[in-house]
Amino acid sequence: MAKSFYHFLMRFRNGNDELSKFAEGAFRDLSFPKESNDYDELSRYLELNGDYLSTMTIFDLAWTYYEQYENKF
Repeated sequence: MAKSFYHFLMRFRNGNDELSKFAEGAFRDLSFPKESNDYDELSRYLELNGDYLSTMTIFDLAWTYYEQYENKF
């Protein structure tokens, strides 16, 4: 079974770039759908609740990394 997007995202927490800020924001967001690996569900959630994202482009970039990572396993 694939790791959730949240689990994958947590590997980026300790940095200073936008992806790291996204990961830290998701970590602090107690309502983040932590078990989801569904793009549409996550995208809808972030559009309504992701005030810690400066732009949805950061989510799209992280999702691309997630897909590439998951396709390796």
